[in-house]
Amino acid sequence: MKKWLSGILALFSGTLFLAAAEKPNVIYIMADDLGIGDVGCYGQKILKTPRIDQLAEEGIRFTEHYSGAALCAPTRSCLLTGTHLGHTTVRNNGDFSLKIEDVTFGELMKSVGYKTAAIGKWGVGEIDSTGRPNKQGFDLFFGYLNQRNAHFHYPPFMWRNEEKEFYPDNREKRTHFSHDLFTEEALKFVRDNKDGPFCLYVPYTLVHADIDVPDDSLKPWVGNIEETEPYGTPDGQHYIHQKTPHAAFAGMVSRLDRDVGKIADLVDELGIAENTLIIFTSDNGPTPAGGADPEFFDGNGLYRGIKFSLYDGGIRCPMIARWPGTIEAGSESKHLSAHWDVLPTMAEVAGAKVPEGVDGVSFLPELKGEAEKQKAHDYLYWEWPSKSGWQAVRQGNWKAHWTGTRSGLRNATFELYDLSKDIAEENNVAAKFPEVAAKMKKLMDEAHIPEHDGADPLFTRASSKKKKK
Repeated sequence: MKKWLSGILALFSGTLFLAAAEKPNVIYIMADDLGIGDVGCYGQKILKTPRIDQLAEEGIRFTEHYSGAALCAPTRSCLLTGTHLGHTTVRNNGDFSLKIEDVTFGELMKSVGYKTAAIGKWGVGEIDSTGRPNKQGFDLFFGYLNQRNAHFHYPPFMWRNEEKEFYPDNREKRTHFSHDLFTEEALKFVRDNKDGPFCLYVPYTLVHADIDVPDDSLKPWVGNIEETEPYGTPDGQHYIHQKTPHAAFAGMVSRLDRDVGKIADLVDELGIAENTLIIFTSDNGPTPAGGADPEFFDGNGLYRGIKFSLYDGGIRCPMIARWPGTIEAGSESKHLSAHWDVLPTMAEVAGAKVPEGVDGVSFLPELKGEAEKQKAHDYLYWEWPSKSGWQAVRQGNWKAHWTGTRSGLRNATFELYDLSKDIAEENNVAAKFPEVAAKMKKLMDEAHIPEHDGADPLFTRASSKKKKK
């Protein structure tokens, strides 16, 4: 597949680069562990997100958008490659990486003349792997390769492409807050490439634990928000001791929001807003890790579940897009979409060919207000291999779950919900609709393709034996 891309680039390079300046820029910003309910325009009452809300006022807000997975690395695999969890290469956190034959949206955009950058948390390939960013289509990478290192916002080093950039004694002296470094790099990339076209991917680490933020974002909340008990002890846990967890989390959200605004403002100042699509989203639902408190902030909104759950609270996420002159300001979409739709959308924006085996559907017609041209998914699919084994599928208003499926377990259970009447997935109607249940089970079997070498130790049922192309 990558040889095919290289051939296309070589064959059409003259034409592509001649027309490069006419191609729209794309900025894709992804928050970390930000629940759909943590955002003001999705119903948040305590936290403040005026700049993200402004993007919605100036663009479109999606209400039926889903993450690739209920946790970090698989979401990024789905997002980058346009494949859902039954097909994508990285399906769990850990020492996994994209393969050399995986085609990312970075590679597609680069193949048609775009400058590309990934700035933030990568999570799908270490420096010695085929999954490292510079092997996956990104001209510039700056950030964390290992997602566990990204737990700490004052790191000892960052990767700049394939070299380490060190910050001596950063954990103790707190000299370099990683989120701020990402924003500085993102703004510089936009300035340096303002003549375009460019594709900027910013997978921020806020608001993932550590629950930690510089004082200028923390102090406005201390004493002005109902507080909980301090998290942990000074020397007793993986994440830092946080004396004011609610204030710190609120400050993290405020800082994230502020810097999303900085990126949008720069695009406006440079006079490239009408030629720049900005998308904001999150990677999965909220989590209580490190002292975060999604129950207090109502981070999952109307939905059941949080991070690591395939109920909608773990996978339904915000998506807001702004593109002045193309997207109608203040619009809203109920189009059913997911992170694996981003690759084909970017490809259509840029005029690139979508590779074979992609599960995504471009939502560009929906962005442009051309609902009559918008293709719909037959279904969306997720799986979660850890714990007891869990599959989920949504088709129309039906949402189904099959849990306890891991090899050796005999307590597999099936749940079916009608989201048009039960948005919180509380009333299991599988017994009332056996034909629907049977259809959803069949979809799950078809959607799950065994990983890598075809071995399938995760599920007791016979799944599709097709291998990934």
